[in-house]
Amino acid sequence: MLLELLFPLADEFIVFNLFQYITFRTGGAVLTALLVAFMIGPRLIGWLRSKQGSGQPIRTDGPETHLAKAGTPTMGGLMILIGIAVSMLLWGDLSNAYVWIVFMVTVGFGLIGFADDYLKLTKRNTKGLPGRVKLLFEVLIAAGAAAWYLAVTPDPLATGLAVPFFKDLLINLGFFFVPFVILVIVGTSNAVNLTDGLDGLAIGPVILAAACFGFISYLAGRVDFAEYLQIHHTAGSGELAVFCGALIGGGLGFLWFNAPPAMVFMGDTGSLSMGGALGSISVITKHELVLTIIGGLFVVETVSVIVQVASYKLTGKRVFAMAPLHHHFEKKGWAEPTVVIRFWIIAIILALVGLATLKLR
Repeated sequence: MLLELLFPLADEFIVFNLFQYITFRTGGAVLTALLVAFMIGPRLIGWLRSKQGSGQPIRTDGPETHLAKAGTPTMGGLMILIGIAVSMLLWGDLSNAYVWIVFMVTVGFGLIGFADDYLKLTKRNTKGLPGRVKLLFEVLIAAGAAAWYLAVTPDPLATGLAVPFFKDLLINLGFFFVPFVILVIVGTSNAVNLTDGLDGLAIGPVILAAACFGFISYLAGRVDFAEYLQIHHTAGSGELAVFCGALIGGGLGFLWFNAPPAMVFMGDTGSLSMGGALGSISVITKHELVLTIIGGLFVVETVSVIVQVASYKLTGKRVFAMAPLHHHFEKKGWAEPTVVIRFWIIAIILALVGLATLKLR
């Protein structure tokens, strides 16, 4: 909005020339989303607590220390979503289709998560929305995003899959591109959801991934930087740096209230929407495979669940004391802050490795 309103006045007031720069608007988006979270956070938490009574249901088969968290409200992801919405309306280029694609996925997955959280609260159990129903809506939203992306992106980039470490390699997925996009977006969304089990555990890596993809979006959207780094240039993708900035700001604001001991939980409202956002950004910037490195922590958490379930069904034995992986270490005696900080360190290392792929060609 500010870009459309103020940049045309740059001829008369040179200071408004700043609004043409993505870096300036990204900084504005970070601060705006952060301030929104700080401003609405206490009231939102108070409102959620008044409406939810005894708070999010706690798994009785989980670590015993989690029973002390009973009464903590959930749906705190609303704080992040509101911050993103306000930031994008103010600082984003509203004529950019990629911005709206990512925003649609973020809000759509947020609504699915909201429905899931609401049912958990009203039914007072940890099941929520039936898995098949949840997956169906996730697939429909991701398929819609893929179709929209194909409509606004030229060939051969549209259906191409870029491979890290190879500067010119672009695999044409053709008909399989849409299923691939669905896999990336839905998979990332649910991977973040599985990671969200301890205070601050999921939002830290989400912020790191958003920072990395904000940087990648900016580089991929610039012809000069894309040519220098020998990555695939995606015209218009640079605007997603502003969205990533809003995600960073909203995430930091939420972390203020989610730091141990958490005053509010993210809930599926936040985890599904944040994962969907990261997945869709990776598709647009042609860095889907790099996401598996930057978001490697999410991948490991997901794999731990798959291995646990498969092992139990096939052999009747469990590989881990409890899945996802962070609960395994809790069962082994690690304190919750220890698990969170060590997992954050792993996420930082993976983020650096992921960024290194930009130059190793």
